Amino acid sequence: MPIRPDLPAQPELGAPVAAPHESPDTLRLLALRRSTPVAILGDPGPPQEDLDALLRLALRAPDHRKLEPWRVLVFEGEARNDLGDIFAEAQLACAPDTDADSLAAARMLALRTPVVVAVISSPVDDPKQTPVWEQELSAGAVCQNLLIAANAAGWGAVWLTEWPAFDVNVARALGLSERERFAGFIHIGTPQQAPLERQRPDLANKVRRWRGRS
Repeated sequence: MPIRPDLPAQPELGAPVAAPHESPDTLRLLALRRSTPVAILGDPGPPQEDLDALLRLALRAPDHRKLEPWRVLVFEGEARNDLGDIFAEAQLACAPDTDADSLAAARMLALRTPVVVAVISSPVDDPKQTPVWEQELSAGAVCQNLLIAANAAGWGAVWLTEWPAFDVNVARALGLSERERFAGFIHIGTPQQAPLERQRPDLANKVRRWRGRS
């Protein structure tokens, strides 16, 4: 069974925090990190107290100038049915002739896992002109933190967008402003089987060590 996160208390503002230290378990988790395909995620999902602990970890993301340019919506239980209805309504708004099977498939996007977390990129006006792109990257870091925290606590999780993340009707129904957009939907649950390893990048093809311009 997944563990209940036993976390240190949130440090007080300005308090010293632990210096970097060796953590073989963290390195092993990253070395073997694998998103769990949504098709093999099922019940149960983390209860509210445990999910709150995971979200606390997720929000400790890199955030230049402490702008907090993101927010989170959590869908559990019956709320997922409402989210599914929003997806179906958005599908129908884009294609009024959508058949019943396609509408059911749109609804199912919200019901595949017991917990769905929408991470919303919410850039702010910064007098120091922190670029919006930099703020959006911070929202992506929240998504990755949540994946790692969920895995470390024993849950399966996957970061998806799919068409609802880019649909204006979904955004409007969920209260996003014109400046906001979905960084992703994080689906969390219990793996029903072990995921298989996927193709990984070859460092030789992706990494170059800068030797100067000569």
